[in-house]
Amino acid sequence: MKNIVLLGATGSIGDSCLNVIRQNKKHFHLFGIGLGGNLDKAQQITQEFNPKHIFVAQPHVDKSHDLLQSYPNILSTEDELQALIQDPSVDIVISAISGFAGLKASYFAIDAGKTILIANKESIVAAGDILMPLAQAKNSEIIPVDSEHNAIHQCFPPHSDLKEISKIMITASGGPFREKTFKELSEVTLQDALKHPTWSMGTKITIDSATLVNKCLELIEAHYLFQIPESQIEVVVHPQSIIHSMVTYIDGSTIAQMSNPNMEVPIANALGLDHRLPIHFEAINFSELNLSFEPIADGREIIFEMAREVCNKRGNLGVIFNASNEIAVDAFTTQKIDFVDIYKVIQRTFDHFACSNVSTLEDIFEYDKQARIQAEKVIKSLH
Repeated sequence: MKNIVLLGATGSIGDSCLNVIRQNKKHFHLFGIGLGGNLDKAQQITQEFNPKHIFVAQPHVDKSHDLLQSYPNILSTEDELQALIQDPSVDIVISAISGFAGLKASYFAIDAGKTILIANKESIVAAGDILMPLAQAKNSEIIPVDSEHNAIHQCFPPHSDLKEISKIMITASGGPFREKTFKELSEVTLQDALKHPTWSMGTKITIDSATLVNKCLELIEAHYLFQIPESQIEVVVHPQSIIHSMVTYIDGSTIAQMSNPNMEVPIANALGLDHRLPIHFEAINFSELNLSFEPIADGREIIFEMAREVCNKRGNLGVIFNASNEIAVDAFTTQKIDFVDIYKVIQRTFDHFACSNVSTLEDIFEYDKQARIQAEKVIKSLH
């Protein structure tokens, strides 16, 4: 029986994690959960799974809520979160927190040598220079939960020889604007951007998929997780979202991981560690399968060029790229800027900073703060 701490328990990835745990109760116990402020949903989770600890990240929640009044182990401080993650009883930490906010939790888990299932790509993008060496030093196993990176993980088993790889190919659905020219993006609305063709996800990642910034973040994350040069990572549009990634070896063999779009599949693989967990899934109907592939649409090249620069230069560039995007997405979702302005905010913020090494978590947070301030300045200059 493995004890799990699930962070981001009330989000869409959290839902999928709970479904996998629900189907494999004899293997897992939900030791603790972390959430933002959705106390109603947390109460439902608590009633079913009875976790020992509940961490509530948002300080301004309804203190009179039944959950807070009736549950004995409500945590709210960073020290309490660290103690929960690093508790000796905890075997697996799942980080399903959205955005840069998940960085501290990832750091706590890795620093304690835990097995961490990571769906929080932003923490790797922003702090890969710190987290990856720390994981090696602390013997912490990082298992990716994102469908693309978990697919690579399955096609390229741990401890395999990197020299045997020719290239990694990450697939992208193309998002809702796959067939639009860059010029046509100036007319799209928030509602348009939130209509993802194949996945049901949270707002931030859905917008990232529409801009294709999500694929840039995934490119950077793959570079760090698998220690492979960006020159050996390709991104291709695959509208059906059946093949999640492919690995081509130096002998010409290409191995692909395939499944219908369902986050429970990579989560089950990650949670299984060294064996396969049974889950309910929709089988692929191969007799009706029609797979197609396309290049990334014109006009989006600049963000991929920045992502590849992050891979090649590292240092503070990942945190700047990520922070500028988070500010831009927030401005778009609150209708302060247009969709195409997201690209302008990222590029102008990114170009404002010189590359610099980072050696501590404090460095990461300082550059994140500076990048957010600069991104806000760019937003004001646009209107």
